Amino acid sequence: MPRLPRLLPPGTLHDARVLLWTRALRAFGDGYTSLLLPYYLTLLGFDALEVGIIITATLLGAGAMTLGVGLVAHRYRARSLLMAASLLLIVASAALTRATDFWPLLVIAALGVLNPAAGDVTAFAPLEHSMLARSVTPQSRTALFARYSLIGALVGALGAQAAGIPALLGAWLGLELKAAVQAMFLAYGALGAASLLLYRTLSPAIEVPRTGQAAPLHKSKKTVYTLAALFSLDAFGGGFAVQALIALWLFQRFELSIAIASTIFFWTNMLAAGSFLVAARIAERFGLVNTMVFTHLPANVFLILVPLMPTLPLAILFLCLRSALSQMDVPVRSSYVMAVVSPEERAAAASVTAVPRSFAAAISPTFAGYLLALSPFGWPLVICGALKIVYDLTLLGMFGKVKPPEER
Repeated sequence: MPRLPRLLPPGTLHDARVLLWTRALRAFGDGYTSLLLPYYLTLLGFDALEVGIIITATLLGAGAMTLGVGLVAHRYRARSLLMAASLLLIVASAALTRATDFWPLLVIAALGVLNPAAGDVTAFAPLEHSMLARSVTPQSRTALFARYSLIGALVGALGAQAAGIPALLGAWLGLELKAAVQAMFLAYGALGAASLLLYRTLSPAIEVPRTGQAAPLHKSKKTVYTLAALFSLDAFGGGFAVQALIALWLFQRFELSIAIASTIFFWTNMLAAGSFLVAARIAERFGLVNTMVFTHLPANVFLILVPLMPTLPLAILFLCLRSALSQMDVPVRSSYVMAVVSPEERAAAASVTAVPRSFAAAISPTFAGYLLALSPFGWPLVICGALKIVYDLTLLGMFGKVKPPEER
């Protein structure tokens, strides 16, 4: 396996490289699946509301799995849980190629391992976060999380570009479009198999020692629950504009092909990727909470302006402006959660703060699908931006003075 010495901050254990590789594999699959899933569902004849319901099921399933993982993470090895989730991903990907009716697809979506969003909203992320925090010094923690997010965004951008492969296969080989998309889902399962093999190589050094605690959260319970409530507001707003639904809006509003849409999301993901390392540097100077809030606010204003644009180039411009800022909070947020809780509570804290992001984000795609079925204007994007602005201001008010150890 190639080494990434220049990518890692000082004081990072070898196991972090394994986690960066699994993040890359998962991001590539998520990148094209988040675009191909709604496209595939429209090929099967489902309307925008039905697509929204299935996307909601994927997010609800992810939330349920993440919550379950958070409740048992202090009793089991994280490596074992990651391997089990990888196995379930393989099964779900294979089943997705066989089902064509609404209810079987809904059940597959509810398994909780498919990801319709540009970011990582499944149970893999909280487990990896807790292990990453064990593999690095506090001074380099935010920098490592920035690199983790950078790899996810860069490879996710390549994955979004790969969503155009089925159309190319159809043009070059005469392969039926539906069959070509199903082949991409099988490849998604193969990526899950590769991740499973990589997880097997993780060492016990980054496993949290078992302390015999009865509950997954104790000293940090109030802080974690408060953050979880705030993150749920952010996620509920974000669910109105997950990548799959933005793609669906572009399909409806501007009649884009899947190939053009994949190119657009390639560049938006590239911009998001470039912002992660910048976020780590900003956080060093201005603090974690300030970085989260003051990069997020203008991004949400840009999102509100997207559906107001009369032409496709202008809409793409504001989507790109939004992408250049909207994801800066991702590595900073992860680092902040790991910093303000005790080491033995990190896996639970990562899961519990992620669960509202899955559950709350799972509710809104159905409403977004309904709104898009009524009008092509893009009301879900406006609602998303407005709710996220409320979240930003509330987070600043409640946690602006709660500093992580390295800022005290």
